[in-house]
Amino acid sequence: MIQFRHPLMQSNFTKTDINSVIKFLKKNDILTQNKKVREFEKKWSKWLGVKYSVFVNSGSSANLISINIIKIIKGERGEIIVPSLTWSSDIFSLIHCGFKPVFVDINLETLSASTDQIIKKISNKTKAVFITHAQGFSGVTSKLINILKKKNIPLIEDVCESHGAKYGKKKLGTIGQISNFSFYYAHHLSTIEGGMICTNDKKIYHLAKMLRSHGLVRELKDSRIEKKLIKKYPDLSPQFIFLHPGYNMRNTEIGAVIGLSQLKRLNSNNKKRTKNLTVFLKHINPKYFFTNFNTIGSSNYAFPVILKNKNIKLRNCLEKIMHENNIEFRRGNAGGGNQLRQPYLKKIVKWNIKDFKNVELVHHCGYYIGNFPELKTNKIITICKILNKIEKFV
Repeated sequence: MIQFRHPLMQSNFTKTDINSVIKFLKKNDILTQNKKVREFEKKWSKWLGVKYSVFVNSGSSANLISINIIKIIKGERGEIIVPSLTWSSDIFSLIHCGFKPVFVDINLETLSASTDQIIKKISNKTKAVFITHAQGFSGVTSKLINILKKKNIPLIEDVCESHGAKYGKKKLGTIGQISNFSFYYAHHLSTIEGGMICTNDKKIYHLAKMLRSHGLVRELKDSRIEKKLIKKYPDLSPQFIFLHPGYNMRNTEIGAVIGLSQLKRLNSNNKKRTKNLTVFLKHINPKYFFTNFNTIGSSNYAFPVILKNKNIKLRNCLEKIMHENNIEFRRGNAGGGNQLRQPYLKKIVKWNIKDFKNVELVHHCGYYIGNFPELKTNKIITICKILNKIEKFV
């Protein structure tokens, strides 16, 4: 008898991806950032619906570059509003760039930042709002978009877990001034390691290209701007004008080849993931688990498993059930739950637990478990039956 097992992640890589890399390697000897990177950036921009994209070596690098851009455009210091449920590198990027993170609670229906709390915490110190579209759900609202537009506050979107999800007819990642994607293992699209910075603003695009590659002007590939800067700095070699303190966060031709291969099936894979979520929410027991998610336009990354009420004893029983049935899980959902509880923030931010009721529930009694395109309906139903055994312990 085959023992039941459900892993957290499953490889996105296919023989087609591998063959595309082999074919490329046989014909090319330039493996660092080159023509394939530019091709992937162009095709990703077309798929997403933006003018410009910049391929980098991780979603975390995309975060750091994006916040550096805010620093250049909006000035140093100040505050950036962030959700309490997010990946750590979103917050690290603020700290490294000298901004103060201002945290808000989440909306359980989307697992994303509460619009009302964001608006409440906007001040004359606010340099940007950095939201996370967690687990394929949309975190934007018309109210938030209108307020930020009125106050001229940039919106940055973390779309690392939500490739292809939409707000209305627009894909997430096309709404803010800057958006970041991750192409890590088991995300909707994977390039092994990788990320993308997207924008419709040419100035932001130029800054992202330079910051990705040591701050070099030559990375712009814009002769008009380059000539102007060469004239401005006549004592410098035209090939070595470092305009901003940048990084080496480039990706490779191999990563781009894999990305181009996976992009062809991204839409079909997203439909399968979304269908899987519908089956999951239909069969998990709403008496014990929160199921009232706003799935309009969603593109699910992983199944959310959240107890309706904070109950540590019941939570421990649920974890025992999952362990006994070989269902791999992560407690706390995105980034391990409430970022405010992490050691790195102890000396930076003071907070009141009463102001973060929803993220605290997710932190203590929330999980995600694996969803992938190849997952069969009967297995999803079996997973739900196993999770529903929690009723025996109520």
